[in-house]
Amino acid sequence: MRQIVLDTETTGLETSQDHRIIEIGCVEMVNRKLTGRHYHQYINPQRKVDEGAMEVHGITDQFLEDKPLFDAIAPDFFEFVAGADLIIHNAPFDLGFINHETAKLPGKTAAIEKGCRIIDTLALARQKHPGQKNNLDALCKRYGVDNSQRDLHGALLDAEILADVYLLMTGGQVNLNINDQSASDSGEINQASNIRRLPGSRPPLRVITANDHEVARHQAKLESIAATSGTCVWQAE
Repeated sequence: MRQIVLDTETTGLETSQDHRIIEIGCVEMVNRKLTGRHYHQYINPQRKVDEGAMEVHGITDQFLEDKPLFDAIAPDFFEFVAGADLIIHNAPFDLGFINHETAKLPGKTAAIEKGCRIIDTLALARQKHPGQKNNLDALCKRYGVDNSQRDLHGALLDAEILADVYLLMTGGQVNLNINDQSASDSGEINQASNIRRLPGSRPPLRVITANDHEVARHQAKLESIAATSGTCVWQAE
């Protein structure tokens, strides 16, 4: 099973305003294990980056001036993701931008969904944690993923972080400390809080004591151990 965790950065939020992709980052997993293979590319969008977008990812117009156009990187990108499951956080956003770029290519190129199965981790998180924050930073905190290097958004770094979050989110119980109240606060099941107590009216447990013969045999056994080894820790001082 080949999966690609994908993220993009863009010049703005709306393809209807012809905003473009400026960075693509992908990491590969096979059978739910990171392979170390990745795809990462900056792209010249042939337009200005919105100020609000630049505050999010820190990528400037000057930095992008000498980067290749999307049509130059498209063959390598589509070859890398071909046939894989694409794991994307808020998939409609990234897919919309990829298909917007694809539509500008010469000839007819199928939408990326035609050749890849899409897994939207935002939709998964909303199913598992309804009513809670489910952005990537919130999921990192919930699942204990270190995102301390994420001062600004970056496509490759975010893809690497999302890979860790996805594996934890889809791999069963994460927090093994049943006394950790933060687990239940973040949507995880706290087993300690779900213990069902038996009714208080039940009869007391019956206690069976040893008879004199059993006590004598026990004492003889302890003396035999003491005679053999020189001491017996179970004998009273």
